[in-house]
Amino acid sequence: MQDREDAVSLYAVGDVCVNREMPESIFSLSAPVLNEADIAFCQLETVYSERGTPSVVVGRPLRAHPRNVSAFAFAGFDIVSLAGNHVMDFGAEALADTKELFESRNICTVGAGRNISEARKPVFMERKGVRIAFLAYNSVLPYRHWAEADKPGCAPVRVSTFYEQLEPHEPGGPARVITVTDKGDLEAMKQDIVKAKASADAVVLSLHWGLHFTPAVIAGYQGEVGRAAIDAGADLIIGTHAHILKGIEVYRGKVITYCLCNFAFDNGWTAEEFAKPRHRERQKYYPNFVYDKNYPTYTFPVDSRKTAVLKCSITKAGVQRVSLLPAYINSDGQPEILARSDPRSAEVFNYMDDLCREFNTKLSFDGDEVLIHTG
Repeated sequence: MQDREDAVSLYAVGDVCVNREMPESIFSLSAPVLNEADIAFCQLETVYSERGTPSVVVGRPLRAHPRNVSAFAFAGFDIVSLAGNHVMDFGAEALADTKELFESRNICTVGAGRNISEARKPVFMERKGVRIAFLAYNSVLPYRHWAEADKPGCAPVRVSTFYEQLEPHEPGGPARVITVTDKGDLEAMKQDIVKAKASADAVVLSLHWGLHFTPAVIAGYQGEVGRAAIDAGADLIIGTHAHILKGIEVYRGKVITYCLCNFAFDNGWTAEEFAKPRHRERQKYYPNFVYDKNYPTYTFPVDSRKTAVLKCSITKAGVQRVSLLPAYINSDGQPEILARSDPRSAEVFNYMDDLCREFNTKLSFDGDEVLIHTG
């Protein structure tokens, strides 16, 4: 479908962690498409620095060489969310270096900063006379990785978890999971949205949340937070973190993407790491998370190879159209955006169509794109 001339095209992707000798190569198949966007957005899943001390509360702290930031400019990214669970893996110094590296390439960052005020500060971008506000928050927070008045970190929407036995008389039996959102954090997020909307034609909200590697399941708090954000004035929600595609909900005509999966992620776990007791324990809960020697740099479950670009058309009247560009991550860890004629496009469509049935969200092909019906 031809985009309106007065509309701003926003392309958004999920988690990105570039960490390789030739950084631009990871985007060699997708950069031509991403560079078509007026604004391109992604979620960062590492830090770029040679400084800092690894966090003791993170199982596998992530950090990559600063040279990798060149890949983001090559791909055409304009804004990067830092509101993720790895942003403080190497402390305040590495966070500061990461922000400075992106900003030196004219790439905006959102969702983390030197203090809570900076972390919650929106980024405003204007294209074609349309002003768009971006905000980003994180609900999957290692201890003390959130920002405070005098401490760096990311903008939090913290959530507590409780377990209730389904069969009270049966010790060790299955439990019902109950999530409770921090009221103060939720209210702060809503206030930020209201303030941003007063100065923008549209508000785009990034939320790092959900259950990783778990097909289909949406945690209880996600619906509460997502709908509260839209009630406050958000026009689009970009969900990240789960490393797998999740369903899409349309609430009050607004799109909530619960997770866009990874887009470009050099995790490179070795066969030896998969054999360690910690990972063996993890596989009890994520049985598809196994080592594949044919995917040496992208050692995620098979379903994590299916991904998508979220394409949005935004005017002064708000978000007008939202679609998906089906994509697939190859054995070199490169995302490839697919034509409808490619059988993998139908594979991504069918996978998403199944996930969206829970929300009664209708999808249909429109050329190479998958249209999300909002009316």
